[in-house]
Amino acid sequence: MNRSPSPDDLLILLTVARLGRFTAVAEALDTTHTTVSRRIAALDRQLGGRTLDRTSTGWELTDLGHHALRAAEAIESSLTALKSAVSRRGEAVSGVVRVHVSDAFGAYIAAPAIVRLQHEHPGLKVELLSATRRASRNRSGVDLEVVAGRVEDSRAEVMVLAQYFLRLFASSGYLQEAGKPSTLGDLDGHRFVSYVDSELQVAELDYRSSGLPVPAAAFQATSIFAQLQAVRAGAGIGMVPSYVVHQDPGFVPVLADTFERRITYSAVARSESLRSPGVQAVVGAFMAEARDRREALWS
Repeated sequence: MNRSPSPDDLLILLTVARLGRFTAVAEALDTTHTTVSRRIAALDRQLGGRTLDRTSTGWELTDLGHHALRAAEAIESSLTALKSAVSRRGEAVSGVVRVHVSDAFGAYIAAPAIVRLQHEHPGLKVELLSATRRASRNRSGVDLEVVAGRVEDSRAEVMVLAQYFLRLFASSGYLQEAGKPSTLGDLDGHRFVSYVDSELQVAELDYRSSGLPVPAAAFQATSIFAQLQAVRAGAGIGMVPSYVVHQDPGFVPVLADTFERRITYSAVARSESLRSPGVQAVVGAFMAEARDRREALWS
């Protein structure tokens, strides 16, 4: 080691370890990619070796980087304790947490959970990105992902948040026009609202893997909210999260006693991200919100 490393540079390394990409770190810390790169280079000089290796999936810690990470986490913990003492907020949490969630979870569970969390911790900023996709296998520039369906990334920590049901719904106008199916076989003659086949990453959300007959897809969209509006407008029958249309008279259940599909929402993060107080607080808020909405999720 040439000289004592800068605490600021160690904290930048900590953020790189959590987000995996310099661009995401720069955005989270309100700085530039060049500055992040320069500070990591300075830290490497101070420590006398490389702390990061570039891989096809982002930046990964070297052995030296793991040693430096422990020092960075100790600094973060000390600063958090100091901030709590000064602000007299007890367990106040601050900083930036970047979260990627599936569309429906983001709107109906994550958003209200984050608002409540920020009332308790005004210094916490949460950036919510949404799209329905499988868990990323690379360093995606986020601290936490919430995905629907099976998680296969063994390098990540996986926490089950909730389960919900996909069920079939249509508008009353469509059913008056096309008739209401009484058996699964009757679906063959109906129009269907679904995800775009070539864009869908989550097999559990694909009607073709659900045991249903393969109907003609009349309307396809990557957004569940576009699908919901298409169903409401009479485009056809949709396989949608039942909790999203819970008690909405615009959606009529189809084959309610015959078909349902249970799906799991999971939080996925690397272990170094889960050591962040902010990430821990967000996961806890999501779990609490899902628990409070269990009746709707299971409707």
